Amino acid sequence: MTQTAIEIAPDSALLVIDVQKGFEDASFWGPRNNPAAEENIAALMDAWKASGRPVVLVQHASRVAGSVLAPDQPGYAFKELVEQRRYESLLVTKTVNSAFYGTPDLADWLTARGIGQVVVAGIQTNMCVETTARMAGNLGYDVLVPLDATHTFDLAGPEGLALTADELATATAVNLQGGSFARVVTTAQLLAA
Repeated sequence: MTQTAIEIAPDSALLVIDVQKGFEDASFWGPRNNPAAEENIAALMDAWKASGRPVVLVQHASRVAGSVLAPDQPGYAFKELVEQRRYESLLVTKTVNSAFYGTPDLADWLTARGIGQVVVAGIQTNMCVETTARMAGNLGYDVLVPLDATHTFDLAGPEGLALTADELATATAVNLQGGSFARVVTTAQLLAA
């Protein structure tokens, strides 16, 4: 498969999805994949800051009782790598998977600035990252997803069906690019663009 050159728009927005301390709780989430995700997210945040492009931080405020991501729990806070790089980033708070159903309204914010391209990174690959990327694609944005700047966890489904975190990440890549929602790329490709 030939990879075409990636062009990053001068105002491309980096959406950093749910990089919160609660996702460090292995007893709650189970096994994860991609231990380099946080390093890649930090590299993208640094590159976006250096280039003057906008960064949007998305924070999940779970309404599920006992969730490690509930606003009254320590896990609601951003991981240090994000906290150290907040700068003047927009903060969107959400209670569902898509960052487009948060406060303030992400689509309104992007539209007001004439932003047509978004890069979606963060946690979890197959949940909030994929949902946000799919919706961005549906809304007409040019969407890039650096899969290596995301991670997820093993997940069990109906009737004993289960997938590993790596299998879920692969499914997300196929869903997003195969379904024409987004282009799946690497952090290195974005940093070199």
